Amino acid sequence: MPGRHPPMNTTQFAPSTTGPTRRTVLRTVTAGAFATATGTLVTACGSAAAEPPGKVAVHGDNPAWAEPLKAAGKAMHSVDGIEIVPEVIPSLESFEQVVKSSLRTDKAPDMLKYWSGYRLQDLARTGGIVDMTGHWESAAGKGWVDTSLRSAFTYKGRVYALPMNLAYWVFYYNPEVFRANGLRKPETWDDFLTAAARLKSAGITPLHGTAAGRWPSFIWFQEILSRQDPQFYEDLMNGRARYTDPPAQQAMRTIASFFDKDWFTSMDMDHTMAAAAVVHGKVGMLPCGTWLGSTLVGAGGKPGKSLDAFVLPMQNTRAQPSMIFESSALVCTVKGPDRDEAHRAAGAWMHPKVMKAFSHTLQDGCPNPGVAPANVMIAGITATVREKKVRMLNRFWELGPPELVEATVDDLAAFLLDPSSYRSVLRTMQGRADDAWRVWREAEKS
Repeated sequence: MPGRHPPMNTTQFAPSTTGPTRRTVLRTVTAGAFATATGTLVTACGSAAAEPPGKVAVHGDNPAWAEPLKAAGKAMHSVDGIEIVPEVIPSLESFEQVVKSSLRTDKAPDMLKYWSGYRLQDLARTGGIVDMTGHWESAAGKGWVDTSLRSAFTYKGRVYALPMNLAYWVFYYNPEVFRANGLRKPETWDDFLTAAARLKSAGITPLHGTAAGRWPSFIWFQEILSRQDPQFYEDLMNGRARYTDPPAQQAMRTIASFFDKDWFTSMDMDHTMAAAAVVHGKVGMLPCGTWLGSTLVGAGGKPGKSLDAFVLPMQNTRAQPSMIFESSALVCTVKGPDRDEAHRAAGAWMHPKVMKAFSHTLQDGCPNPGVAPANVMIAGITATVREKKVRMLNRFWELGPPELVEATVDDLAAFLLDPSSYRSVLRTMQGRADDAWRVWREAEKS
């Protein structure tokens, strides 16, 4: 999420010299979430009202998306006479459950900014959101959507949302710092390891890693596993492989080896702090979605000069080049007060003029391949993806039953705070996966 983009809770840690314990991580997150969840969200989601004719509200969880949605709304009005307007709801732990509860009432919001993957499937199973297969096929026929994204928005063969953004998961770095240390942008896995080692010897912390805010705990697992065995990553996240299998163990050992080399920042350094540290040469490389670009620019980074990004190279060079993507879902509800106008607005969402207004204001990637990149960094990443025919893998947060993902994020936080525990953590994660997939598959039969 641009600027403030955690999938759920956004509580962050203050700097500490010792780093948080797992208990601190979980206590901080839980307290922050439940302090306001029951009031704010029930009020916001449970009292949706009709907009004036020609306008439709999009309920979202991120204040940073308000201006991009306004820009898209104005562009949409110019091409189809209808306008979307943002209705910002704080991103809180109970957001998904409150949304699903409201879908069963006559107070459902008309449109939602939601998640793709299994979280969208979970929403589709309620029967409360609109099948948008027709809109998808219309956009695909015009070349207005990257068709490789379709599976992320599909449930039982039907499309239930349209992609809003296309965030690439990349590694940010400062080219000036790299040049000063005789380094170039990593093109191979060995380049990446060499850069980390040389930065460390120069007194620069090579890598940002964090459990701050809870959700980022999955980042290194997804990044390393997807570069070692992308097919296993896909199989694991869809319940066809096990956390105790050798590829998952290898990924955890690799991360643990980075800890052994003292390559990581403190696990309580959040993304805002890390962004400033990269710009000012204190941290070498920062893995995150391209939505973080605005935060790095805000910290003083100058794209193409003191700020750039690269796709983490493959460790397994026999596998197709792969990377993680993230795309929010534009959803229409069945019971919204302006449901007809919402469906019409969705039909105009993928229009190049609308997509350009949105993605350029957001300063992120665009799911319409015909829209020019928003900035030089996005242009470089987009070119890499297209030239190398990179395989796009959905983010950890969107894959698997939501309850399982929530639990395994906590398990991965425990691992980051005690890397030697990786074997027991993987066993715990697989035990949770066995139970969660059994429940999910039973529900699929009903």
